[in-house]
Amino acid sequence: ALAPSVRAAARTPGELSFYHIHTGEKLSVAFADTQGYLEDGLSEVDRFLRDFRTAEVHHIDPGVLDILNAARLALKPDGVFEVISGYRSPKTNAMLRSQGRGVAKRSLHTQGRAVDVRLRGVPTATFRKFCLKLERGGVGYYPKSDFVHVDTGRVRFW
Repeated sequence: ALAPSVRAAARTPGELSFYHIHTGEKLSVAFADTQGYLEDGLSEVDRFLRDFRTAEVHHIDPGVLDILNAARLALKPDGVFEVISGYRSPKTNAMLRSQGRGVAKRSLHTQGRAVDVRLRGVPTATFRKFCLKLERGGVGYYPKSDFVHVDTGRVRFW
């Protein structure tokens, strides 16, 4: 049997638009069609969500993109995701931890299984509530910094 994220991609085309708040880069990409994931699109996302501090590129779990796509379709079909953090190299993760920024030692960011984003034009609390209903992984809410963490780990929230 296919994993839920693969089944979702096989039914629903996946298109996302991003703006990276640290680099100023933009990306609009189709990452899935009705047949499944599109390798060229996934590669573009991998590069875009690279560790912007080290330029290290890592594969991003398509399940993360499925979560974002579901939120976009339900909340703001023409919405742009503002990226705070995508992939983080172990070196970057350790540096952020040493600065006391509340970064997990075994962060799923270091595995390409998490992103920190906001959906432009949608209140962060609304975006969080939608992601919680999906029950597809972890959802962290950071109202002071105005972003939501989504990952493909076990279902949990904070």
